[in-house]
Amino acid sequence: MSVKKSIVVHDYNPAWASEFETLKAVFVEHVGDDIVDIEHVGSTSIPGLKAKPVIDVDIVVSSTKKLQRVIGKLEKLGYRHVGDLGITGREAFKRRDDKTPDTEAQRVWMKHNLYVCIQGSIGLANHLKFRDYLKAHPVKIKEYSALKQGLAEQFPNDIDAYIDGKTDFIVEILRRSGMSEHHADLIDGENRLKN
Repeated sequence: MSVKKSIVVHDYNPAWASEFETLKAVFVEHVGDDIVDIEHVGSTSIPGLKAKPVIDVDIVVSSTKKLQRVIGKLEKLGYRHVGDLGITGREAFKRRDDKTPDTEAQRVWMKHNLYVCIQGSIGLANHLKFRDYLKAHPVKIKEYSALKQGLAEQFPNDIDAYIDGKTDFIVEILRRSGMSEHHADLIDGENRLKN
């Protein structure tokens, strides 16, 4: 029987940006010639926002052909491709252990989620539009921090309910950011608890 970890959100920590930059340097070194960009996304990328201390990284590629090459290179670093996990336009990867990505230094890395997105995909647009809107609207950072804190207290051992509880806020921000209704509705449906 597996033990579920409690959901705990922390005050923003500037070290998260530094950790992302260190990870980014590894990806540039080992995957760089096949990528368009590497983006720090998710809550740890937004100064002032409370977050679970998990870095979200989007590696951006130009095509499906490049995606296949990057999958192979990431496997050599200790990542396992696990598909889109039900989210359109975002391919997810799991770490072998806390020393992934495997480098000569054999260091222990901060927990992180790694995704590869094709340039222009809805999955990438979701991450970038949400991040950029919040960075430009500090009052929304406070609202989202309070929402996340409340959900973590209400659902300390239920990550699905925690994610579901954030969906209305996220989709509203995506609509405000200019995302089409069709794409916002798609994201809404993918993030809802399935009964």
